Amino acid sequence: MQDRSTTDPLPVEKATELAEAVSDNIEDVIIGQRDAVEHLVTGVLARGHVLLEDVPGVGKTMLARALARSIDGEFRRVQFTPDLLPSDVTGTNVFNQKTQEFEFRPGPIFANVVLGDEINRAPPKTQSALLEAMEEEQVTVDGVTRAVPDPMVVIATQNSVEPERTYELPMAEVDRFMKKLSLGYPNERDEQRVLERVVGQHPIDELEPAATVDELRQAQRTVASIGVTDPIRAYATRLTRYTRENAQLGVSPRGTIKLLSAAQARAVLAGREYVIPDDVQVEARSVLAHRIRVGADASGRTGMDVAERALENVPVEQ
Repeated sequence: MQDRSTTDPLPVEKATELAEAVSDNIEDVIIGQRDAVEHLVTGVLARGHVLLEDVPGVGKTMLARALARSIDGEFRRVQFTPDLLPSDVTGTNVFNQKTQEFEFRPGPIFANVVLGDEINRAPPKTQSALLEAMEEEQVTVDGVTRAVPDPMVVIATQNSVEPERTYELPMAEVDRFMKKLSLGYPNERDEQRVLERVVGQHPIDELEPAATVDELRQAQRTVASIGVTDPIRAYATRLTRYTRENAQLGVSPRGTIKLLSAAQARAVLAGREYVIPDDVQVEARSVLAHRIRVGADASGRTGMDVAERALENVPVEQ
């Protein structure tokens, strides 16, 4: 297992080149979704996990596969179903008849990119099997704790249709996803380009890595070193406090931390060694909205509405 403390960060310009190269590579497969791709890449650079919610067939699963190929990482997929058990995600101890000992067989959580497909189709107990790995980067099975690979990113998908056949994700789990993204339908021109590309061999089959796992780990260290000034921290705090004052459940302190981490990654994407208010504003919607619960008397408001109003009403400087 790689020791994070021994990983040297890349120079900012090199980390920027890596982020752009990975984004370009993914866009060879996911056509016309540059904003979503960049949000995914900045999320990964900030050591975050991503929740994709959309209708079926718009490329959620393909996006995760393209990311794994682009960083030359190990990819594992978990199809969440009502009968899935927590051990199907984390792994289990199996008795070996030859050695007369129990051996641990790791589950799919032990990979660099873990796709939790249709996560809301599994009951909460199985969904919760992801929580320790997502927050603490480790898994405990039968009292033994094992570190997950570094890096490890969970990309979970859920359909925005058929709600009667799904389970609502508990807030404890939703809060562990740095971002919630939606791809949406492509425009007419981009959909025609998709059709041109997939005739014959699918472009995912020809996709070559744009970076290595080691380089990604170094770029993550770069992101963590990006400067955040006191005024930027104060601005992020005012944004999240606004959500708490204007919703039944606002953004947690964890959400504020994730917002600043995402802003650091956005600064790297722009080639800067420091965060500016624009970085916070670009990342705010995807980081904050899914953490907000407006309540039953919200008159049609959503978490995104509250996040938008926070950006409109909270001053950058005070």
